[in-house]
Amino acid sequence: MSPIRSATIVALASAVLATTLTGCSFGAGQEDASPIVIAADLELSGAAAPVGKAYQRALELKIEQLNTSGALGGRKIRLEVKDNRSDASESLRNITDFSGDSKVSAIIMGGCNECAVGAVLTINEKKIPTIALAPSSAISTPVADRRYVFKLAPNAADSAAALTTELRRKGIRKVAVLHSDDDYGREGLTALRGEFDKAKIRLVRNEAVRTTDTDVSQPVRLLTSGETQALLLWTPPEQASLAATSAQEAGFSGSLFLDAAAAGDLFLGNAARSTERATLIFTQTMVIDDVIATTPAKAARRQWFQDYTARFGGYNGFSSFAADAVQLIADAALRAGGPADQVNRDGIRDVLETSQMDGLSGPIRMTPDNHSGLMPQALTTLVARGGRWRLAG
Repeated sequence: MSPIRSATIVALASAVLATTLTGCSFGAGQEDASPIVIAADLELSGAAAPVGKAYQRALELKIEQLNTSGALGGRKIRLEVKDNRSDASESLRNITDFSGDSKVSAIIMGGCNECAVGAVLTINEKKIPTIALAPSSAISTPVADRRYVFKLAPNAADSAAALTTELRRKGIRKVAVLHSDDDYGREGLTALRGEFDKAKIRLVRNEAVRTTDTDVSQPVRLLTSGETQALLLWTPPEQASLAATSAQEAGFSGSLFLDAAAAGDLFLGNAARSTERATLIFTQTMVIDDVIATTPAKAARRQWFQDYTARFGGYNGFSSFAADAVQLIADAALRAGGPADQVNRDGIRDVLETSQMDGLSGPIRMTPDNHSGLMPQALTTLVARGGRWRLAG
């Protein structure tokens, strides 16, 4: 495979060149060849396995691209993966093991909200930089208690605001909400209530489902009865598909809206008929083949989309977050410096806290006051047409 052509790779190559020219801390003419070890705690089995496996594929592809690009100088990234079985207790054991390995530079956690929130105390005690791909704001706030924890996923407040804008634009005033019974689901419901109040949209009814539920037909029937104009799904992808099918079977003729957490594969498969004309708030990379690459960042996103699709035969929307997490850690490891035979975790944390880049997911900005890096501008409106997601408009 030809190396990825992206602005971020060029930036990394420039950083490596600058470091080499200054001699760094290991002496003129001596290149650091120590590996950058990234550990990953992922949901490779259990209820969240489809998303966890998408993350793993993205991590492996991005690392392969960086290792063959020459942007890391003499260094290579090595990935160590453990399956948390979609279980917070197992995830915590993985985090403890990873943090006890002095060779590990940083950890990437998957999409399990409870796993990431439950590991916060251990991560901070062990002082190991960690980027979680789960969306709950409790992962990264309050920052004072989460100095080593960062988040790279859509934020509930941003998603709620974007969804409300679309509802208002379409003249919809009565909405029912199906949300996951977890931190992110409850956070989303609160955010939606606030946005609905401002927009004078009525929340007709809301129902919660456990993330492990495989039958959501009963709550969907309750939500789609009566005066509901739109059903808003704030659940993981598999449940969103089930809910869309249940709504169709219940004869619901209103509009369907999905939060970013409900995104998944580009092609909708068995859910194509039930999701036709549905609205999804997500990042532009999901449909970058609909976008003219007018900037280096858009060209990089298009190349990532093509590389991922060519390798795996389809595209998963969450893949870009995992790839961006690798990019952030690699860049931080290069910039942190320190002895070649010792991982500088504090240095990596400090660099992550001020990281800025136009990533594959969109604009990313970390600050000492905000460890949730994805900017609101990264989100856009998608629509389901012809069995796949398309850019709205």
